[in-house]
Amino acid sequence: MREKVYEVVNEIPKGKVLSYKRVGELIGNKGYRAIGKILKKSNGLNCHRVIKENCEVGGFNRGIENKIKLLRKEGVKVVDGKVSKDCFWK
Repeated sequence: MREKVYEVVNEIPKGKVLSYKRVGELIGNKGYRAIGKILKKSNGLNCHRVIKENCEVGGFNRGIENKIKLLRKEGVKVVDGKVSKDCFWK
């Protein structure tokens, strides 16, 4: 499962996001929390581009403020800890 998660997450283009749920759907696995745990332990992936289904930014192993900073740097609109729905990919 880990490799499939990495594969999908690495395909997310700059300026776009996916939800943990959507990543699960794309790999055929409903273990959304497990996906979050896999990404929490990863380094160097685009894991900052994966957010909660309700558009909240969600967790990040380097802190939520850093996640928001990275997303904004890539052009993702984040207001009050929520990502604009027009930034979703797939």
